[in-house]
Amino acid sequence: MKMRDNFHGSALFSHGFRPFFLAAILFGLCVVPIWWLVLQGSLSLNGVLVPTDWHSHEMIYGYGSAVVAGFLFTAVPNWTGRLPIRGWPLAMLLALWIVGRVAVAGLIGLGPLGVAFLDQAFLLAVAAMIAREIVAGKNWKNLKVLGPVTLLWISNLVFHIEVATNGVADIGRRLGIALLVILIILIGGRIVPSFTRNWLVRRGATRLPVPFNRFDGVTMMISFAALLAWVLTPVGLASGALSILAAILQVLRLRRWRGMSTWRSPLLLMLHIAYFFIPVSFIGVATGALGTGSTTIGSHLFGIGAIGGMTIAVMMRATMGHTGRDLMAGKTLTLAFSLLVSAALFRGAAEWFPALGQESIGLAAAAWTVAFALLAWRIAPWLAGPKALRRVPEAAVRT
Repeated sequence: MKMRDNFHGSALFSHGFRPFFLAAILFGLCVVPIWWLVLQGSLSLNGVLVPTDWHSHEMIYGYGSAVVAGFLFTAVPNWTGRLPIRGWPLAMLLALWIVGRVAVAGLIGLGPLGVAFLDQAFLLAVAAMIAREIVAGKNWKNLKVLGPVTLLWISNLVFHIEVATNGVADIGRRLGIALLVILIILIGGRIVPSFTRNWLVRRGATRLPVPFNRFDGVTMMISFAALLAWVLTPVGLASGALSILAAILQVLRLRRWRGMSTWRSPLLLMLHIAYFFIPVSFIGVATGALGTGSTTIGSHLFGIGAIGGMTIAVMMRATMGHTGRDLMAGKTLTLAFSLLVSAALFRGAAEWFPALGQESIGLAAAAWTVAFALLAWRIAPWLAGPKALRRVPEAAVRT
């Protein structure tokens, strides 16, 4: 039984998803235009990271870690039955995240060691607080979530160590992306078929998503092996072959979730489309590994399509559900997601067709930025403001 909720502080710090989803959306809105200006030579950064490393680091460990924290700090109370982390502890965590972004951007003037120390503190604190909640709630089965989160913290340290020793990051970048993809495979593989099943049952459908079984387990293991091979040896037969096999299995897994039946619910269909970018990205990794394409296309397809698509789809749904709004995307949020998908396709096209070059990258940056501007315009007030009168069952929106 849940404890009584007597919180009377700011709505922004009443639940974990509020400050971190808001931070992620605003950061996503600003960071890509800044990167575009840096890429064009119109702006320079004075941090310890070279521009390309700053870009990849901030998309993974800045934007990505904020979304992960927001999701987990909202999901864990549903798993444990305990009150959510809120108030000043939540505000302090947000401050840690902001300090990390400022330090990595070179606005404090610290050296590599100082930047690494400040930047790693956020993910370490997130892992520690989640562990405390799960142990206190005796929700042992969800301790497995700590694995990817802790590894994400370690991969951030690897990133900084690589920069300090080699001048640039390589393994840390791919490892960070791979761990976010693993979280999508783990958590997305849980919520996408579950939400789809609930939606189809309410409409009297008889063909429902296939429950988790051995096939899902095999698919996940092959996918994790493919990601590990990509992290360690991005070019080679092993990485290419495993990525192709993972792509095939992930397509079959997604097909079992009845996504084509959800076309009347754009908010639900978004989850399926975002997950589809995982096998698409594996194909991108395979082309690079086998020498038939760019070695960075997998990173961009994973980053924009799979991670970007899934995070904004989850942020939309969780925000609506937990602030009492109907689970309806509407034209604005549907357009925002469509632009995000366009950004992934434009960025992929720039890799597959080098002649498109900077024009396609510019279109990707513009599509991403407008998508996040629409996202901010629509749901930022919901995140910062009070909860509306709930019009949907709470069980239908829990993350």
